[in-house]
Amino acid sequence: MHQTLVHATNGIPLFLIEKSQFNHWLDEQTEQVQNWLKNTDYNGKGLSLIPSPNGDLTCALFCGDDLGSLFASADLAKLLPARQFLLRCDDTFTLNACIAWGLSSYQFDKYKKDTSLRATLAIDDNHIVTQANHIIQATCLVRDMINTPAADMMPEHMAQTVEDVAQKFGGTFTQLVGDELLEHNYPTIHAVGRASVHAPRLLDLTWGNKDHPRITLVGKGVCFDSGGLDLKPTNAMRYMKKDMGGAAHVMGLAYLIMSNNLPIQLRVIIPSVENAVSANAFRPGDVLNTRHGISVEIDNTDAEGRLVLCDALSEACNDKPEAIFDFATLTGACRVALGTELPGFFSNDQEIAAQLLSLGEKNDDPVWQLPLHKPYRNLLNSDVADISNCASTGLGGAITAALYLQEFVDSNTPWLHFDVMAWNNRKLPGRPVGGEAFGIRCVYEYLKQKYAL
Repeated sequence: MHQTLVHATNGIPLFLIEKSQFNHWLDEQTEQVQNWLKNTDYNGKGLSLIPSPNGDLTCALFCGDDLGSLFASADLAKLLPARQFLLRCDDTFTLNACIAWGLSSYQFDKYKKDTSLRATLAIDDNHIVTQANHIIQATCLVRDMINTPAADMMPEHMAQTVEDVAQKFGGTFTQLVGDELLEHNYPTIHAVGRASVHAPRLLDLTWGNKDHPRITLVGKGVCFDSGGLDLKPTNAMRYMKKDMGGAAHVMGLAYLIMSNNLPIQLRVIIPSVENAVSANAFRPGDVLNTRHGISVEIDNTDAEGRLVLCDALSEACNDKPEAIFDFATLTGACRVALGTELPGFFSNDQEIAAQLLSLGEKNDDPVWQLPLHKPYRNLLNSDVADISNCASTGLGGAITAALYLQEFVDSNTPWLHFDVMAWNNRKLPGRPVGGEAFGIRCVYEYLKQKYAL
């Protein structure tokens, strides 16, 4: 992606003004500027490009109702001409304006030639530019991973991506591949991925000082989900390249943690598979063993995400971290409940959950808590195994999926499970159609407030 946010002191002035302050700002401008805005019927809302007497662009003005909102000025990166603009605004708005600019400038251009020129935003504050670019780069990593077609984001490609990020920040990367999963007791990850020519893998990234508190991230890395033998219909399969969105989310969150050198001991665990169809695919009615020692009856092979996650969550508990955060594109039921733009989450720790709800609102990265309603647990009962991978009813599907995962988490380990869409279905300011990060800024802010020195 083009670098569109830079540390510099030169550029065409770009004024970001709250509408309530417009008249005060206007009174301080030259007669030429005042006349231009008057004669173009500018009423203190939106964008105005203001020329000099000889026709050059002398400055740009944008007024909005609430510039404290992250995406209030995001469209500017698309609307302004390909020049360098020097930001002029209240200090309280600067960071958000920079983040929004960078996110709006994003374009997934891996497979198409893009020679178009873009506007650049200059800031005379290197610290803010660095802060903003960490968030922009983390979000773009999530978007790029999800937008990449499955043929180029299979387990081996995902492993390379994780390794590259680990190396960038001095972390350590290891992986288990194919039958090594059976040797090290990850049977459900192997079962889900064994039908693919792309061998299943468990990806493991560690980073940080071993004396710091341990935080573990777990991400669902189903690189493509055909549904397995319970084959999806065409329209449901079209965008299943995004079914590794949970893995992309934890990598984006890890990028934020490592780039900001947060004083924690980080571990990222990603079960990476393709849920394919072949003669050795796992079947409805099979009973699988799990790393946790719980047997699972397969009701539906299209409920594979919880199968790969349960082995990973079991491993995550072995280190007794201070908290586990998992992200997964797990259920359509969560989208029915909350829509595609509000991620649901479940937690066995109400104190952390309450903080996330508050931080999400403050940081324009909202999340919404759903209940781990214990009476629904018996909907997962099986006559032949300890548990079924699907409930006996589709109602409350996000809850029953979370209850399934909870079986594999130690009760004394704080755990938060995010059920995310990982995709924008509509174009919004700063958020193009395609892969998207939900909740990672919210979780990062929680970790920063709790652990930053």
